[in-house]
Amino acid sequence: MQRLNWYIRRLGAMTPGELGDRARASLRDRVGRRRVRRRGAPCPAVMLCRADVPAEQAGFAVTPVPVGAWAARSGPPQRWMQRLRLHAEPILRGRLSFFDLHEQPLGTPVDWHRDHGSGRAAPRRYAPAIDYRDVRVTGDCKYVWEPNRHHHWVVLGRAYRATGDERYARAVVDQLDSWLDQCPFGYGMPWRSPLELAVRLINWVWALDLIAPADVITPVTWRRALHAVDLHLWEISRKFSVGSSANNHLIGEAAGAFVAACYFPALSRSAETAAVCREILCEQVHRQILPDGGSAEQAVGYELFVLQLLLAAGIAARRTGADFPDAWWAVLERMGEFLGALCEGGPVPMMGDCDDGYVLDLGDGPRRPEPWLTVLAALLGRPDGFGVNALDWLEPSAWLLGATEAARTLSQIAIPDKVLTHQAFPRTGLYLLQCGRRDGDDRISVGFDCGSHGLGPLAAHGHADALGVTLRAFGRDVLVDPGTYDYFTWPAWREYFRSTRAHNTVEIDGRDQSVSGGPFLWTRQAGAWCTLWSPDEGRVVGEHDGYTRLRDPVVHRRSVTLDPEHRTVTLRDDVIARRFHDAALRFHVAEGAEILDAGDNRFEILLPGAGKVTLSLDPAMKVEVARAGEDPIAGWVSRGYHQKSPAATITARRRTGGMTSLITRLHVEPPEAS
Repeated sequence: MQRLNWYIRRLGAMTPGELGDRARASLRDRVGRRRVRRRGAPCPAVMLCRADVPAEQAGFAVTPVPVGAWAARSGPPQRWMQRLRLHAEPILRGRLSFFDLHEQPLGTPVDWHRDHGSGRAAPRRYAPAIDYRDVRVTGDCKYVWEPNRHHHWVVLGRAYRATGDERYARAVVDQLDSWLDQCPFGYGMPWRSPLELAVRLINWVWALDLIAPADVITPVTWRRALHAVDLHLWEISRKFSVGSSANNHLIGEAAGAFVAACYFPALSRSAETAAVCREILCEQVHRQILPDGGSAEQAVGYELFVLQLLLAAGIAARRTGADFPDAWWAVLERMGEFLGALCEGGPVPMMGDCDDGYVLDLGDGPRRPEPWLTVLAALLGRPDGFGVNALDWLEPSAWLLGATEAARTLSQIAIPDKVLTHQAFPRTGLYLLQCGRRDGDDRISVGFDCGSHGLGPLAAHGHADALGVTLRAFGRDVLVDPGTYDYFTWPAWREYFRSTRAHNTVEIDGRDQSVSGGPFLWTRQAGAWCTLWSPDEGRVVGEHDGYTRLRDPVVHRRSVTLDPEHRTVTLRDDVIARRFHDAALRFHVAEGAEILDAGDNRFEILLPGAGKVTLSLDPAMKVEVARAGEDPIAGWVSRGYHQKSPAATITARRRTGGMTSLITRLHVEPPEAS
């Protein structure tokens, strides 16, 4: 019944046009079994031998690094190779690390139809008939899909190129053969989501390109692989996401199909697919990326995922002589400026959903912005490197540009030694109050979120975090957005991490600012906006209307001020209503911090090896500190999917009436003063 109610609410958020599109898609899937069976058989029309692929197309994805060349080098390349071996050796033994799993055995051969977290076997029936959201049927779908993205094949390919050891190349081919044997077209979870097909295609292209010099792919495997690529292209192109689902999924689908179509131009449908995908990417980059460079989804993790997808497509276009327009690259440049600004103050805040998704593992942390900003800076010739020390993140650029070219290009990037400044991203609704030197222990960065709730009517990846703040000091997290943790397996945890009480803002009467209609649906979204931005004063003010839906409407207005001279952040929360309400003000402290009660509603936050932050709350408030609580859930930080760490949540409560102002101060003492 709960699932039925969710579907009803989901349908209610769709336009009549989208309902029609989905009805046609449902009919297509019901009658498509016979076509799927037919297309899964050998199809001579798309079978190509290796010689049929024009030589000038080979190697567009990766500029080869000479086999074994790194072995004789000292310095960073040698460290890369050592790190690669440590990463690749478990993969050779059939063990993979992802989410909360470390060197998880996947079977010999790999079982591609299993949730390796729970051990549950996923169904192998007709893919559109599988309800991937039902963990009782599939397990957690992400644990099935992640190995099927084949990121680890690229790791093996890199290890082969760096060492010349053909074991790594043969392992890619062995796993490719096993995947083709186990995953007939249209059946099982590996074929359930077009986005998964698209990410898999990108990894196939890079992996096959990396191992090409080893000449370990037999003609039979090559023909089977080409047939599978053609089927991927057909399946994606007929199932592009539409309507309320046309978010990062649509960009991913188009990018994956575009990359594969460019790399395999002799396939029958490649030219048409590339043209369609190019049009989608040119349209969606302007729709989903706001003019200030932020993502309309209001989810930083997904913005990085989208940037990786767009870079993969952009590199493919350039290598095949059909570059995207300057206006398209200008959007990527704005994304780089936005993400680069977030990197300045310390770890990037975990605003909105994040499912640990990434596109390619080219080293240096595929889920971190810095390596990809380095690649983008090299491609665009940005002399400031988007504020990232490019030589610290050289490896991905070396794989994409070639080691010599990457070193030459990135050595020309010079980051000015500067003091952090206040920055505004008004379309995204994110404001940064900052002081101190970029790499200094004196730096302070306060993030203030008063933007929209998310993309489209569902706002699927947005959180109920209006007027939330984050604090980074000394380059470390102090007050955090606690993350995402789960999508499908534990509904109570999914609900918590996207709720108002899981963010550093004010909760009224125990209710969320926005009304959830399911794990990826908000039926009523709080509107938030900035009412004052005064960088000269170091002050920003915003408000939201999420609680005006209450019988006695409530307006929450928050003012944030940074005084760099006294190193103090002041929050003023105005709760405006006619009657009495229960207000709860929460502060989520980074894991690893020690909390000391200094009396009089003052708490000292001590970060090991760093400085101290003193939190002073309104004396009229009743304060409690929760650590690793489960009933109710409180005091947790999640840095990755199905990963959570005990932390502290400080909650201050007060009964309000009329207009009540709550004053909070945070005094930041750098390490030398602590």
